[in-house]
Formats: sequence, C-alpha cells, structure tokens
Amino acid sequence: MYFNKIIFLVGLNILLLFDFNIYILKTPKDILKIAKQTILEESKAIANLINFLDSDFENAVNFILNSKGRVIVTGIGKSANIATKIVATFNSTGTPAIFMHAADAIHGDLGNILKDDVVICISKSGNTPEIKVLVPLIKNSNNKIIAITGNKDSFLGTQADYVLNTYVEKEACPNNLAPTSSTTAQLVMGDALAVALLEMKEFDSNDFAKYHPGGALGKKLYLRVRNLLENNEIPMVTQNDSIKEVIINISEKRLGATAVLNNNDIIGIITDGDIRRMLKNNDDFSILKAKDIMSSNPKTIDIDAMAVDALATMEENNISQIVVTENNNYAGIVHIHELLKEGII
Repeated sequence: MYFNKIIFLVGLNILLLFDFNIYILKTPKDILKIAKQTILEESKAIANLINFLDSDFENAVNFILNSKGRVIVTGIGKSANIATKIVATFNSTGTPAIFMHAADAIHGDLGNILKDDVVICISKSGNTPEIKVLVPLIKNSNNKIIAITGNKDSFLGTQADYVLNTYVEKEACPNNLAPTSSTTAQLVMGDALAVALLEMKEFDSNDFAKYHPGGALGKKLYLRVRNLLENNEIPMVTQNDSIKEVIINISEKRLGATAVLNNNDIIGIITDGDIRRMLKNNDDFSILKAKDIMSSNPKTIDIDAMAVDALATMEENNISQIVVTENNNYAGIVHIHELLKEGII
C-alpha cells in the first residue's frame, strides 16, 4: 500500500502538489505471511490438477510416444517462458523438443514444424490473438495439437486434438492479474507429461547421463574411480621402510596417504593422521618402520567402480582416502578432495 500525492502548505494560501510513491513498509511478520499465502495458493492450484487428468492426457502421452517427429512447444508472454522450461525437461529426458514463440511463428518460424511433429500450445485463456492465428495454420499442416490451457471452452481448447486442463480458480497475485498460480500449473502439467514419457520409454540413469555429461548430476552417473586416478601419483612404501621414507613419500605424492605393500600385497595404509598420532605418542621414532604405524586392512574399491560409490564408502567409514585396486592389485589412492573438485559432493 502507498500514497502517491503529498500536499505541502506554503505561506498562508499556496498549496504545492508533489507526486511521490511512499510505500508503507511491511513488518517481517507481514512479509512472511504474504510469502506463505502465495505458496499456499499455488499449492492448492497444483493439487487441483489431479481432478482434471483424463483420457486426453493418456492419449497425448501415447501420441507423443509413438510419434516419429519432435515436440514443438509454443506460447506467448509468460506461457512462452514456461514453454522453454518444458522443452528443456523434454530434451533432458529423452523426448526431442524445440521451442517456438507463438508471435515469431506467424512471422516465419512456422517453418520449424515438420510433417511428423507434435505441437503443444500453452495459453491460460486460449484466446490470445497469436494463438487464434497460429492454430489454424498448424491444423492445415495436419500436425496434432495438444493444448495446455485454463479454459477448455476457448478457441484453443475447442480446436486442439487433446486438451490438458490447467484451470486455476485464482492467481496468487492479490489483484488476480499477474500470472502466478496459472503458470505454475502449466509448468507442473509439462513435468507430468515429461515424467510419464520418461517412464513409458524406460529412460534410466544411464540414459540420463548421456544428456548431462558436463554437470555434477551427470558425473554422478558416469564418472568412475579410474577417471579420478588419471593424473594421480601412486604413493607406496614397503612394510620395512623407515618413517622418514614414509613422510617423504606422502609429501611427494600429495594425496595425504600412502599404501603399505608386502610383495605387491596391500597390507595397510598410512595417512597424515597416522603420522600425527605417531609424533604424539613417540618421542623417538627413528627405530619405527612403516608396519609399526600403519592401519591394517584398509578400505578398498575397484578401479571401475563409480566415483559415487567411492564417496559412499568414505562417508560410511569416515575416511578421506580410499585405496584403489585393479584385478586385486594396487592401483593408487583417491582423496575426497578429488570428488569435491569434480562436483560429486
């Protein structure tokens, strides 16, 4: 709430009128109340979508699933913004899709639509001028139209082959004007489509990794322990090496630990922590050997295991390094910092 005019009295009879926007500041309690009310309104709108799901949703999923073409998603205004997100979700879950702005479509971009493509039109009212121009052009090319609209009786709703109803009783905006609940409903309906298609295609984590090779999420699905060892030194000492040799080896290899071998068999590991404990408990360590301070039976992981499995083992055992083996032979050490660097954590 704000006042936009202030009158000042100057002298006896002169009034000066100034235009200002003076906002009445809300308290933190008021602000949180507004935020909670917004979330509550939108959550109600989303929950109500369940009541609108019908055979059109099933038929739309099956048609996209069996289509030889792509999914073209179009809209205007805020609906166009929602369309771009739906396209991104489709593409990342194995359903090829492209975004086409409804206004641009009637000014040349209609050529994006190929013979076997399916078109999803998003519009709250279903009666915007651009949609009214665009829909007949799509139908003339014999492409199927899936409508995501809040008005089944609109031009779009009556012309579409399948209608996904995203009606909302009111927007979260107090003036019932700004698209809020309605765009959230559109977004959720798009997610429902994408997830239904994903499951129908039996799209699994390996498929997901193919489309997300550069992100941290993708790395969790494809990065293996072998990849973490590529640039690593391979620290190792024998069981009878001196403490000085152990310390030098750990320092040079820069992994905070070294493996202790006996005739190529892994019998232990010595970490920075083991060195600190040794110094604390021994005044004279000149007579000590690697075998005297090592931790026996260290945790190991195969070189072809997933990096996330290495992380899980480290977290479960509260350790920062893990010994890597290949065909039961020592292959190196992975430090938790490497997992951090790769974004796995």
